[in-house]
Order: sequence, then structure tokens, then C-alpha cells
Amino acid sequence: MLRLAVLALLACLPGASALSQEGEPDGTVTLVAAPRLVDPDYRGAVLLAVPVENNRHVGVIINRPTGRSLSSLFPEHAPSKLVRDPVYFGGPMLRQAIFAVVHIDHTPGPGSIRIMKELFLATQGAVVDHIIEESPNEARYYVGYVAWRPGELRQEVDRGLWYVLEADPELVFRKDPARLWEELLRRARAVTAWAPG
Repeated sequence: MLRLAVLALLACLPGASALSQEGEPDGTVTLVAAPRLVDPDYRGAVLLAVPVENNRHVGVIINRPTGRSLSSLFPEHAPSKLVRDPVYFGGPMLRQAIFAVVHIDHTPGPGSIRIMKELFLATQGAVVDHIIEESPNEARYYVGYVAWRPGELRQEVDRGLWYVLEADPELVFRKDPARLWEELLRRARAVTAWAPG
């Protein structure tokens, strides 16, 4: 069995937490980078972010295909050749690790985080291996991920770095995400313009 990456950091995280007492986003959200966010890792990024314990958040950038196939990263692993979509850049943390967002109606294995109903983030190498081997095209694969310390995402939203939209699982598996940021930025600005204030 191919050993991709065992992610000790995420393996200890349980699923999504309940409503935060500190005013953090209390469920999975879509984050759209504001134009003022110029960090090259996040400029023009769309993320799916989920709360985990202690008011932290984790997520993946969903609109950055790398142009590399999984089989090009793991040429000796025959099941990787069955994956049709390119690998995506999920974020700057643990870039050497492979994660999977999988569409499934039950947890795919230990260390997995429920993002939404029937959508999980697989964080452990053995679980990602199993997904590749059993249902390779029911998932999208990422190198790296994003993590926020307690309260950090709220601070970034308050500073105007992110627009927050309702999470949409369809966005994760969009075939051509090239214009996704522009589309969601327009939507977010329209929502903000109509928000009562």
C-alpha cells in the first residue's frame, strides 16, 4: 500500500465543533479572498473552511489546480493512474502531504473531518490511499492545507481579508475553477451591498 503522508497535526482533530462562544464562524463556510489580500498563497483564492475544536479552523483552497496528475506524483502507485482530475494546491501548510476531500455518506477513516453532509476531509495517508484505491474519482486531492489558530480567522474576516459565503459542496468538484474567484467575489459583494446595516 502506498504511504502518502501521516498527518500527526490533523490526526488528533475531531470533527466540526458547535457554535463558538468567541463569535467564530460556527459551521463550514466558503471564504473568498478580498482583493486586498495580496499574499501569493491566498491572492484570488476560494477556500472551504471548517471549524474544529478550540475555535480553530482548517480548510483547503479549492480553485488552484496544479496541472500535475496524482500518477505523476506517485508513478509506482497503479491506482493513482485512475484519478482523472489534477491535484490541487490546498494551502501552504504541509505541502509535501496529500489530502483528499471525498464525497461519501460516512467517515472514510480515522482523522477525517466532516466538512458537510457527505463531504469529508481525509487527513491520514492510509485513509487517502484507501480512497484512491476504492473510489478514486469521488474525491479531489490536494497538496497542503490551511489552518488558523484560535480566533485567527475571525480577526482576518474583521480586517476585511475574506468575504464569507455559505458553503456549497458543488464548488469543490467544479471541473473548471478558473473563474470561480471572480464569480464568488461578485456574489459576495452583492450580498454585502444588500446586507442590512
